[in-house]
Amino acid sequence: MAAATLVVSLIMSGLTFWAVNTIQEDARLNDTRFGRDLGLLLAANVAPLVDENRTELARFSHRFYSSTTSIRYMLYADAEGNIFFGIPFSESEVQNSLTIRRKIHLPDNYAENTDAPMVRQHMTPDGEVTDVFVPLIDEGGYKGVLAIGTNPNPTVVTSSHLTRDVTIAVFVSIWVMVILGAVFNALTITKPIKELLFGVKNISSGNFKQRVDLPLGGELGELIGSFNEMAEKLERYEEQNIEELTAEKAKLETLVSTIADGAVLLDMDMQVVLVNPTARRLFGWEGIAIEGANLLRLLPSSVQAEITRPLYQIARGELREGAEFRIALKEPLDRTVRILLTTVLDVSRENVKGIAMTVQDITREAELNEAKSQFISNVSHELRTPLFNIKSFIETLHEYGEDLSIAEQREFLDTANRETDRLTRLVNDVLDLSKLESFKLYNFEPVDLAQPVEQTLRTYRLNARDKGVELIQDIELALPSVVGHYDLLLQVFTNLVGNALKFTETGCKVAIRAYLLKPDRPTRDHHENHPFLRPPIENATAADTQDADCQRVRVEVADTGIGIDTDDQSAIFDRFFRVENRVHTLEGTGLGLSIVRNIIEKHHSRIRLISEVGVGTTFWFDLKVFQEDALIDSAQNHVHSADALVEAQISPIIA
Repeated sequence: MAAATLVVSLIMSGLTFWAVNTIQEDARLNDTRFGRDLGLLLAANVAPLVDENRTELARFSHRFYSSTTSIRYMLYADAEGNIFFGIPFSESEVQNSLTIRRKIHLPDNYAENTDAPMVRQHMTPDGEVTDVFVPLIDEGGYKGVLAIGTNPNPTVVTSSHLTRDVTIAVFVSIWVMVILGAVFNALTITKPIKELLFGVKNISSGNFKQRVDLPLGGELGELIGSFNEMAEKLERYEEQNIEELTAEKAKLETLVSTIADGAVLLDMDMQVVLVNPTARRLFGWEGIAIEGANLLRLLPSSVQAEITRPLYQIARGELREGAEFRIALKEPLDRTVRILLTTVLDVSRENVKGIAMTVQDITREAELNEAKSQFISNVSHELRTPLFNIKSFIETLHEYGEDLSIAEQREFLDTANRETDRLTRLVNDVLDLSKLESFKLYNFEPVDLAQPVEQTLRTYRLNARDKGVELIQDIELALPSVVGHYDLLLQVFTNLVGNALKFTETGCKVAIRAYLLKPDRPTRDHHENHPFLRPPIENATAADTQDADCQRVRVEVADTGIGIDTDDQSAIFDRFFRVENRVHTLEGTGLGLSIVRNIIEKHHSRIRLISEVGVGTTFWFDLKVFQEDALIDSAQNHVHSADALVEAQISPIIA
């Protein structure tokens, strides 16, 4: 606005001054013409009087000067240029000892141009004067020179001065208005706009607490009010968003930190953005700040060799489907891991923004697969051998039955029957383990342990006698009933005693003990006739039961057999694990102790063992003493446990 005003004012002022100068030039031309004509006229009249009658010349000139307001002065000079008369000054009027002799200096050829008087204009303290020099010629002779000075046209001068003054006044007025407008604009418009601009920049930078406090009305005041209202709403939205984002971030961090799989998030430069504790544990990154570091420099060499190329392919967009790797780690932990690489896309799902690496510890899975393969091998052998034997003896009976004696036929049938029982046991073990690991609910009731113990010993007494092993029953008198399931406990005793007989030699002993645990007597004293390994006293606690206040019965199955190596004790209850592989026998499926563990856990307890190679092995567990309220609590706990298992199985499906 100021620039436009300046341009307009300069143009208008320039045009005005141009017009004034034009008028003044025209006035000067008119003044020049007037002075020249007036000088020629006056020279023609006074030329004869120069030499004849100078008094008359003076009188005539005085009358002419008095009657003409345009004449500023009149001077007469002789041929040599000496001034001899002048108005308002002349020698006749000034007579003293200091008379000034004045002279007009003219060009040498001045007298030759009688028709073209010399005209000039100059400025004096009293204003502009037009000087006209006219030669005085009389009868062809040069008598001198007449110099007159004329004033400019007062009307034209007044008009030009007025125009100039008005132009200057207009120019000054315009700039005064521009300055006042700029001040008003700065006070009423520019300052609020600057405040609003500053507030908008603060809001754009995330400072939603910015407010504009200016006492203005009108549309600008409404604009400021709307701005403050917008800022207030943005501040509320920001607080809500921060709370929601904080909650979501906390949920995400909690989820990432608690998931069983390792999670590592990378940017496009292979720098670590996020890592959860599981990944830190698997790769040995505990206590190391790895956020922002290059992942490839942190990974073990075996992992780095496998995933470096796929990572860069994903980063370049050449591998959009991700990749999966199965790698065996030796350091820092001896583990087998599955690494999944997945692209992280933007909202439009077109550009790759990062890479998510999921690390799954499949050591257990690998071990189970290996054990499963071993189990399949064992089962196939167990199935093939009895089936082959059954088929062989049945075919022999079918083809040569008439040639065989009654004793031979009976022997063949007994062998086929034993092999059939062997197949039945194998199938029953698999079915029992599958049933125990399902969600089937069992009804618990008071069980007198003497009955399943006696039934078990009665079942194995004949086998023990044939092998030369002594079976011992040591049940405390007046032992209270326990909360349990009769058939399941019978299966526990059967499996434990069967294993004990399998790994004992002639002359060894197998014992079943049951006694009430008391605070002042955690375990029973050794009997001189029972040189078995006994559970440590510190294990006779309530740690294996849910209720520390209830009474418990300790059950032990001990033998003086070959014992179990320390390396095998941690895995002996796993499925498909067979200790007999270490002693070069091929009996069993490796499911017996896994079944025992599941049954004891169904009774809300835990089975433990103590063993020493060449000395023997003792398995023991605790059972709750039956009480009316204890039975109800046990049923409720059982239901809760089943619900928890169902929820644990369903949650991953829902997720």
